[in-house]
Amino acid sequence: MAIRFANRMEGIKASEIRELLKLTTRPEIISFAGGLPAPELFPVEEMKKVTLKVLEEGGQQALQYSTTEGFTPLREKIAARMAKLGIQAKADDILITNGSQQGLDFSGKIFLNPGDVVICESPSYLGAINAFKAYECEFVEVPTDDHGMIMEELEKILETTPQARMIYVIPDFQNPTGRTWPVDRRKRLVELAVKFDLPIVEDNPYGELRFEGEIPPSIKSFDIDGRVIFLGTYSKTFCPGLRIGWVCASEEILTKYILVKQGADLQSSTISQRELNEFLELYNLDEHVEKIKDTYRKRRDLMLQTMKEAFPPEFKYTYPEGGLFTWVTMPGHLNARDLMVKALEKNVAFVPGGSFFPNGGHENTCRINYSNMPEDKIMEGIKRLGEVFAEALQK
Repeated sequence: MAIRFANRMEGIKASEIRELLKLTTRPEIISFAGGLPAPELFPVEEMKKVTLKVLEEGGQQALQYSTTEGFTPLREKIAARMAKLGIQAKADDILITNGSQQGLDFSGKIFLNPGDVVICESPSYLGAINAFKAYECEFVEVPTDDHGMIMEELEKILETTPQARMIYVIPDFQNPTGRTWPVDRRKRLVELAVKFDLPIVEDNPYGELRFEGEIPPSIKSFDIDGRVIFLGTYSKTFCPGLRIGWVCASEEILTKYILVKQGADLQSSTISQRELNEFLELYNLDEHVEKIKDTYRKRRDLMLQTMKEAFPPEFKYTYPEGGLFTWVTMPGHLNARDLMVKALEKNVAFVPGGSFFPNGGHENTCRINYSNMPEDKIMEGIKRLGEVFAEALQK
């Protein structure tokens, strides 16, 4: 058949992470590939009670269509919780989305025309890169260091990139590197966005999963004229299967997101929103998040200690203060895609780093997740990776 597809389909490729996850469904695979939360921490028994209560007390409403903006009591709770990040918001500033990934897709649809430029960290989140690529944009990567995006480099780029239409950042425990921005860079980013009149999309899936130190104020907390769009989600602090995320933005911008959502799916799941809201009524989310943090902290510490013992000294890795990932940099002559094949032969999976650079290159990097595997598999999997990496250096 001579089926004609839209030109934008040429730039849309299968997510390398999602394809890898197909392989990792094999029980013998020790997977450090996905950004999966620990399933044993999901509140299954509590959710049984919550779902029953929602259906018994308001089943007809829970199974019916609802407003595009989302369930008002849940939006109120989200707005109140954002005060922890220094954001003063109200329910009307919040739109419920199907995970923060939908917020990324909507951001591309709202701000990007073919040929426009997205300014992003180098590296950046693969899911965002793929979402934006659908709108036929280009990417300019800003160099980063151990403290995130380098503001002096960003300013130089903005001065010479008139096609820039949006700045996309993950300032807290960045995916894929695990790095966190200091406060001065957050403030400076807003100043530069004002100077060059650009919107900022602040993606914050991991901010509450801080293992040490204080939670820094969000970029949006420094927003002086409503140009920062904050994307949040319950996928990492609660249950990803519910697909509950949100957009927090000024009225002018949020109206565009609401219109786009009406055309995309009308609304997010009514029953999922009511179930989450009921959980927040009956149980203490902070206590639940503390359990997650305790588990992930132990797994991070164990993984990094095992890396120190098992990896060749030529392999460098980040020390994340929270979140789900560490980032490995290999000697320049090695290719992580080749090593991934070798690792899979030993039943271990990770994500090659090249996919996180929208303009290519940097194939000597990889992302490793520590949240999903139990401690014994972390130790065994990292030891196997150490063998793969040592063998590669000997060739």
